Amino acid sequence: MFDVVVVGAGPVGLYMAALLMREGHRVAVLERHISPTRQTRAIGIHPPALAALDSVGVAAPLVSSGVRITRGAAYSGGRKVADMDFARPASEYPFILSVPQYLTIEALESRVSELGPLALHRGVHVEEVADDGGTLRLRGRFRDAPVEFRSRFVVAADGVHSALRGGLGLEPRLRTYPDYYVMGDFRDESIFGDTAVLFLEPGGIVESFPLPGGIRRWVVRLGTSCPEPTPAKLAALIRNRTAHAVDSSSNTMISAFGVTSRLVSRMVHGRIALIGDAAHEISPIGGQGMNLGWLDAAALAPLVSTALRTSANRPIPAEIAQFERSRQRAAKKAIWQASVNMALGRPLHPKVLNARNAMIGRAITLPVFSELVAKRFTMH
Repeated sequence: MFDVVVVGAGPVGLYMAALLMREGHRVAVLERHISPTRQTRAIGIHPPALAALDSVGVAAPLVSSGVRITRGAAYSGGRKVADMDFARPASEYPFILSVPQYLTIEALESRVSELGPLALHRGVHVEEVADDGGTLRLRGRFRDAPVEFRSRFVVAADGVHSALRGGLGLEPRLRTYPDYYVMGDFRDESIFGDTAVLFLEPGGIVESFPLPGGIRRWVVRLGTSCPEPTPAKLAALIRNRTAHAVDSSSNTMISAFGVTSRLVSRMVHGRIALIGDAAHEISPIGGQGMNLGWLDAAALAPLVSTALRTSANRPIPAEIAQFERSRQRAAKKAIWQASVNMALGRPLHPKVLNARNAMIGRAITLPVFSELVAKRFTMH
């Protein structure tokens, strides 16, 4: 019998487990994949999320292995049109940290193992959650054998296609966008160093971010889907849009994706809670999804911990209502911000683009506007 079962051993699920285990609760983490992914995937960790990760002792090793991004720049037609300063002097972490997702998962998994060597159960596919009135029973399969876990609370952190969300009969509000992207990681032979760069071009935006180990990520906006991206195709797109050359043979990751957003109407259902992508899917443009999930967990964990300590069947309804309002407000804000980011990256007639870029260049010199942009990019 566990106090809490967390379904999903991604960054959000592992962090939720660490928060609860740090408070002495007995936690199991169930993950359907046998081994962790080695993909870079989500790379940006914003200052509020770094502060949250610090609470379980994970921020320091990540900072030591990542790239600190304190500045951004926008170019168009080979000319710099804006400079952005992301460093907030009053912030505990005055930078955006760029680190491959697999290193983030390794750090969190290591911390969970320190707190409970037997907490993580890989290869478990959860098929059903049943509430017998006092205990939640999670039934599923480990390899081909049936398996059951019993718990007082369940937290679903099993991603966009959450099986637990589906089992609850929830259909999140879905929105699709006319935006497609292809992204890849290449050896960094640019002049940009630790600066994040946006190329505002007539054919659509190109984004570029530094990664540890002399690697740079490039993201190109397309008008249609790209079902079979290749390093050579992406390198050609980058050269055509920005005049910057990347070595296609140095590619270590390539992916293409369209954009949707999802938001559930409720995040807590009795003693089952949804957090992260299981509760809200955000466009990857802006890098907010993983960070939002961590902040969901940071807000939920104290409520669950208090309920466990007081032998309550569930957290106080008023506190849960406040949790849901706060986190859904944050998710809606992130969805809106991502939609603005995507709109700014869509193709424009050169004359319109030049006028807009000139306006951005003038506005960014104003302290009030510059501060607003910095806060948006760093999730302050």
